Amino acid sequence: MEQYKELLTQAKAAMAYAYTPYSNFNVGAAVLTKSGKVYTGCNIENAAYGATNCAERTALFKAVSEGEKEISAIAVVSSSGEFTYPCGICRQVISEFMKEGNLIFENNEGEIKVIPLSDIYPYSFTKENLISD
Repeated sequence: MEQYKELLTQAKAAMAYAYTPYSNFNVGAAVLTKSGKVYTGCNIENAAYGATNCAERTALFKAVSEGEKEISAIAVVSSSGEFTYPCGICRQVISEFMKEGNLIFENNEGEIKVIPLSDIYPYSFTKENLISD
């Protein structure tokens, strides 16, 4: 659990860099790779909303761009004070790089939830779905 608390601390620090002039909804994420490295990210909005990037994908893309392709956990926090769960696109991207692992969330009360990816996204579309006989 200590490792998860540290991951949450890093996600909170990343949230401070969020660029959210339209929603004012700041999100921070921290990804723990199987090699033990941590990559952080924040959400980055754009006036063309489709170009906005979520904190989870920012952190994941940073990890992958540095050669990490196996994720073991990801922590997510937001300025809302509530538990904040990944959107559908983020769940799909997470499932590409985290076959098994946990998502960690914390609210402003200090309550922590640890949810296995298989519970939050049980029927992901993977490369195995692309293989045909």
